[in-house]
Amino acid sequence: MKIFSYMEEYDYEQLVFCQDENSGLKAIIAIHDTTLGPALGGTRMWTYANEEEAIEDALRLAKGMTYKNAAAGLNLGGGKTVIIGDPKKDKNPELFRAFGRYIQSLNGRYITAEDVGTTVDDMDLIHLETDFVTGTSDSGSSGNPSPVTAYGVYKGIKAAAKEAFGDDSLEGKTIAVQGVGNVAYALCEYLHKEGAKLVVTDINKKAVQRAVDNFGAKAVDPDDIYDVDCDIYSPCALGATINDDTIARLKAKVIAGSANNQLKEAKHGDILFEKGIVYAPDYVINSAGVINVADELQGYDRQRALRKVEKIYDSLQRIFDISRRDNIPSYIAADKMAEERIASVQKSRSQFLLHEHHVLSRR
Repeated sequence: MKIFSYMEEYDYEQLVFCQDENSGLKAIIAIHDTTLGPALGGTRMWTYANEEEAIEDALRLAKGMTYKNAAAGLNLGGGKTVIIGDPKKDKNPELFRAFGRYIQSLNGRYITAEDVGTTVDDMDLIHLETDFVTGTSDSGSSGNPSPVTAYGVYKGIKAAAKEAFGDDSLEGKTIAVQGVGNVAYALCEYLHKEGAKLVVTDINKKAVQRAVDNFGAKAVDPDDIYDVDCDIYSPCALGATINDDTIARLKAKVIAGSANNQLKEAKHGDILFEKGIVYAPDYVINSAGVINVADELQGYDRQRALRKVEKIYDSLQRIFDISRRDNIPSYIAADKMAEERIASVQKSRSQFLLHEHHVLSRR
């Protein structure tokens, strides 16, 4: 790939290559945009097929974090790191400490966190070299993000329900939840408490049985979840479950869940819009994790973090308003909301610099 051409086309600020022969570190830090503040985004460790694939993933994920942080109302930009290696075999303390020194050298332009293939222990090792890391085991850390993420998704489902049904009560609504992992199980607890009827599936039979026993959920086979007669479909496992095959089978009026990259392709968001199905864009409804971890930057306060998470409801309402106002699908409306926020800050900043330049030129 022509790296500079790609960075210019999508307006990336910086790409940092980090190498340490002693520890075997090969990492790429992508900083997409710092208009709203320092770039925040996790560190992913993965066995990429080649270096180009790793660069593309870092760039794609960094841009995604710009939009996620902007839509979440955070004063943070977007960045991401990928470490090339097998997280089961290639980790060592020296690797993460070397990486921490690279983060420190960026002087706060980039703040990292846990992601696929990395853990709290890894963040602790990074923290030995830099303070620009969140999700550590320190007493000031936000801890397990799953319950907070679930709370945000719950609030997001209520906002989407209000858009589809006229009020946000979930009592009596049938909700099909795909996946019953840590986030989805905590979500099911919120939904059950409000009186929703749950239909669940997961390849992990124990997880399914737990939801059946504790929440009176009905269990179905993984492929049958798309055919359930339900009000709300909540994808909380794999990405790309909204596709040509499944859209034709879904009976829900609302799609709102915690999974990443729910639309297989952008066109599937267009199809949902045409069919009148309310879709809560994934990077907005599942943003409580990043909202929670970002609160650490002020000295973590759980109640303050939860109050910020509750604003996911308001963000989705604004997105649905933009969708109706401009007659565009909600996934495009979400991008528009994030872009408008960044553009507003850029404009105010440029006006300030222009004024400052004018004052200096008169001296």
